[in-house]
Amino acid sequence: MKNKISIRIALFILILMISTACQPQSEGKPASEKATISASGAFAIYPLMIRWAEEYQKLNPNIQIDISAGGAGKGMSDAIAGMVDIGMVSREVKPEEEKQGAFAIAVAKDAVFPTISAQNPNLQELLSKGINKEGFSKIYLSADAKTWGDALNNPEIKDTINVYTRSDACGAAEVWSKFVGGKAQEDLQGIGVSGDPGVVEAVKKDALGIGFNNLNYAFDANSGKPVQGIAIVPIDLNANGKADESEVIETKAAAIKAVADGTYPSPPARPLYLVSKGKPSGALGQFLSWILTDGQKYLDEVGYIPLPNDKINAEREKLK
Repeated sequence: MKNKISIRIALFILILMISTACQPQSEGKPASEKATISASGAFAIYPLMIRWAEEYQKLNPNIQIDISAGGAGKGMSDAIAGMVDIGMVSREVKPEEEKQGAFAIAVAKDAVFPTISAQNPNLQELLSKGINKEGFSKIYLSADAKTWGDALNNPEIKDTINVYTRSDACGAAEVWSKFVGGKAQEDLQGIGVSGDPGVVEAVKKDALGIGFNNLNYAFDANSGKPVQGIAIVPIDLNANGKADESEVIETKAAAIKAVADGTYPSPPARPLYLVSKGKPSGALGQFLSWILTDGQKYLDEVGYIPLPNDKINAEREKLK
């Protein structure tokens, strides 16, 4: 009799274990096993990834997340080479990268903004007129605009333009190049500076300098205003020779709204991607699922723009 009871208990436990194993994990639920997840790449995504890592590790202290910035090019090459689990990429993924195993998930939206020194002697005219797309093209592609007067169509202004671009392979430079009429980062003219922080510092110190920066480096996280020492040049989208109210962006909140409602053009606005080599699974897959569910609530706090719901739903399906 005891043997029959023992067998029944054993069978019940076995059935219970099988039933539990077959239950699908809830989307966004943190993985339970110990693991280290590494990420490198775009400065554009770096602040958001730091925030995500902080919150995810609170939920699951068994997961350690190591993050380093270095440009989208580094993130992509590191991910494809298997040197990191996640490449942070702030540009579109290329077909040749997909052939090498790049599996990309779009997670948020960001934008690149043209920046100048707040000490520019022509600051007020630049802020009131802005620069149109052709003017930016003459600055960054053809180098036909050699003075601020060339950019503003004011021959009386003789101050030379000092142009800064990115020396590291990055999504910001590629997106900015496409906006001004180029095809790749290499098309941009200017003095190469490494990283978003490097461009900010170069422009701050050069009264005649112009650069471009991702949203969260152009604006101060605390004040919501442009980083001290720089100003955001309005893009004269309709080329009417003046900066219309909708083209003037003075605060981070205004920048986020303009990107979200499409007032600010794409490019230089664009989606941000997290890239793995092959379809992610295990702890990595769970982390990415969390980013696309609960993690989305941190976008506004850090200063990023959510993707449309249908796009986020499509990205979630890719992980299943």
